[in-house]
Amino acid sequence: MIASDFIHFFLCVMTNSLPTDALSKLDYELLADFRYQLRRFLRFSEEISQTHGITPLQYLLLLQVKGYPGREWATIAELAERLQSHHHGVVALASRCEKAALVARRPGRDDRRCVEVYLLPKGEELLRQLALLHRDQLVDLQHILKIPSENILKRFN
Repeated sequence: MIASDFIHFFLCVMTNSLPTDALSKLDYELLADFRYQLRRFLRFSEEISQTHGITPLQYLLLLQVKGYPGREWATIAELAERLQSHHHGVVALASRCEKAALVARRPGRDDRRCVEVYLLPKGEELLRQLALLHRDQLVDLQHILKIPSENILKRFN
């Protein structure tokens, strides 16, 4: 599928120009191809993480800590939200990352009940290597995963 087909599909959906219960064959093809491309990226991510000696979830935790807006750490609760996981699952994941010397946990600055997670140098370097590989893969997929800008959507209202 080409990018213009995806844009057309999203424009129709975003502008409600199609009845919600009417889907064409092309709609199904576009949705299927979009999910296929997403799955290819996720599989790439899973394989490259494992090749570097960590699980895909460990990579995601490292990425979310480093990528947390406005600071270089995140709380367990914030990571649970960003990973769409349960609090106790993120605690276990952080423990595995801590055991591998990828992260450190510290009591919260303002609330000692919260736990802040920081990257350690080994985690920083591993994340840098993996993020570069992921960035290259995203560049290859950018034409497929692009959603129309607000300006484009306004033209069709």
